[in-house]
Amino acid sequence: MTTLTTERLTMRPISPSDAPALFEARRDPEGMRDGEGQEQTSIRQVESIISDHQSYVDNGEVIWWSVELKADGRTIGECDLSEIDNHHRRAELGFMFNRAYWGNGYAFEAASAAIHHAFLAIGLERLWARTHAGNEASCRLLERLGFSLEGRLREHIIRDGKRRDCLIYGRM
Repeated sequence: MTTLTTERLTMRPISPSDAPALFEARRDPEGMRDGEGQEQTSIRQVESIISDHQSYVDNGEVIWWSVELKADGRTIGECDLSEIDNHHRRAELGFMFNRAYWGNGYAFEAASAAIHHAFLAIGLERLWARTHAGNEASCRLLERLGFSLEGRLREHIIRDGKRRDCLIYGRM
């Protein structure tokens, strides 16, 4: 899997050794508020998630990066291309960052690199992303990245015992 670099970030293949840093973001109720799963309760849980996804990475269905600051090597988040479909030349873009690093443009920078990689290196022609209705920050980010709102999946997921709508964004 390819390592990507930007002005301030290194995006390298995720590994179990990233679990402690990723746990910092994944245990935060506020940071996970708009995630599909509940916040994680242990580093071991994050290690299991990484391990459980390894077969998808190995067979090319997922590219999952740990996002590090170039300045100090600190892991601040994750970015991925999932559901990669080479026949239809499409994939889903995802990202999650430690809340301590929100508002610094890191998600935009990492997602831009992933988009560039998807279109130019892999040859994909369409990307899509999903976010919870009401997650205005992610909606703004996706629009800044050139995505357009394509639709709403009504009551698509259950979070905290309640059904929630998801918004679908796409980019060609």
